[in-house]
Amino acid sequence: MFKTITLFITLCFSVMLNAQPFISEIPFLPEEKWWGAFVAKGSEMPYLRSAETFDLSKQGFNNQAVPLFVSNKGRYIWSDEAFQFKISAAAIQLESKFEEIKVVVAGKTLRDAYLAACHSHFPPSGKLPDPLFFSLPQYNTWIELMYNQNQKDILNYADKIIRYDFPKGVFMIDDNWQKYYGNFDFKPDKFPDPKGMMDQLHRMGFKIMLWICPFVSADSPEFRDLEKKNYLIRRKGSKEPAMINWWNGYSACYDLTNPEAFDYFVALLKEVQQKYGVDGFKFDAGDALFYDPGKIDSYKPDAQSTDHTMAWAKIGLSFPFNEYRAGWRMGGEPLVQRLGDKDYSWKAVGLLIPDMIAAGLLGYPYACPDMIGGGQFTSFLGIDPSNFNQSLIIRSTQVHALMPMMQFSVAPWRILNEENLAICREMAYLHVKRSDYILECAKQASQTGEPIIRHLEYMFPEQGFADCKDQFMLGDKFLVAPVINPENQRTVTLPKGKWRDELGNVYAGGKTITVDAALNRLPYFEKIK
Repeated sequence: MFKTITLFITLCFSVMLNAQPFISEIPFLPEEKWWGAFVAKGSEMPYLRSAETFDLSKQGFNNQAVPLFVSNKGRYIWSDEAFQFKISAAAIQLESKFEEIKVVVAGKTLRDAYLAACHSHFPPSGKLPDPLFFSLPQYNTWIELMYNQNQKDILNYADKIIRYDFPKGVFMIDDNWQKYYGNFDFKPDKFPDPKGMMDQLHRMGFKIMLWICPFVSADSPEFRDLEKKNYLIRRKGSKEPAMINWWNGYSACYDLTNPEAFDYFVALLKEVQQKYGVDGFKFDAGDALFYDPGKIDSYKPDAQSTDHTMAWAKIGLSFPFNEYRAGWRMGGEPLVQRLGDKDYSWKAVGLLIPDMIAAGLLGYPYACPDMIGGGQFTSFLGIDPSNFNQSLIIRSTQVHALMPMMQFSVAPWRILNEENLAICREMAYLHVKRSDYILECAKQASQTGEPIIRHLEYMFPEQGFADCKDQFMLGDKFLVAPVINPENQRTVTLPKGKWRDELGNVYAGGKTITVDAALNRLPYFEKIK
């Protein structure tokens, strides 16, 4: 009976895939602008004309994707499934295998559109990731240790966080701590006493997360066991496990659309917590591009690439200490979402604000703006601090300081002189100083769905902010205007009302001002009326 039902579902799905796609066109209203689809395209929002056709089932641009668009005229577009889209001069053109996609009129503003979409399609769960994410900085060992994760250098990094008087918080041990992929034991030659290391890090005041992925190294005991259990994704038309090409080579992969495999994986991670005292996990990979249904077979007969991405995200719901870089839907859930790795450049610093705004508008309020200075380790090899652009690190730190989370990876004490290190430390403590308000915003997000980082158009419609990409609102109280270029001066456009800057100066809003911002200054303004 089960085989008959499965065959019927498969045949129906095959017919659906071979059917003509549903094509829709959403003409723009006068002065209408749109945000949506890809967190990593935040800097291109509001969208202008694009010659490219995008496919949500195959693309994520190293970050989260969501089948949602919201407009400043109170309209939104949603589909439960992935679709293709193209933006012309006058319309959004949509193509779906599953349904005719229609526009929903929810109100008159960007906020109206977002909140209506949120409450209809990804309502807030009422739950948060662990509050420590919002209160204290995070530290990740990737840039300093890369693929040489080891006990001695990890403890040395943690010791220097304390020695240089940085706030203690979440400590992430990155890729290559384990024997091989699919195995969750520490390399004995690199970690002579992993449980002792965890205990020591806890005594020092840190919470610890481990990097993990859904991949499994072939020709390993775990691979053979999982193959026998039928817990791995299979090659198309075959009973053999698929070998998926990812950035560390070719590996098998858990099929988390199989409920038994899903529960087995969660149980394994719980065992890791019990054995070593780990607090949570950094969940890497999961990108839809790894799960091409034309090349693989899954436990779920009609599984789309995005179903695998979503299943990977659902693993994190069992662990309050979690972090993701790739995602599909899951808005409103207590999952930490990090921006994709950026390089060490002023251009990359300029991406942080619009990408974080996009994350909020796509239902991911609990977001972290990548690692400070960027996550590309090659940028920090062989550095001579005397011949290194230290100001970029400071400005990157300032962007992070009043975001929901901030994450260090490159050790500031290694690349900064004493004066600039002091500024960096001051920004870390600014985050701690404002942590009560940041956590208040996070709790509000868990109840209402409101973003923590908000576009000025979201808060102040019809005041000319739709194209603003270098200022943001932290909740409804603080307007933050970091310097994101080599200059020590910038213009700030204040919405209507009365504003007080961090130095105590009061300004009437509704105008643009010029702000002098020496390297040690992060300009931000509190709304007082």
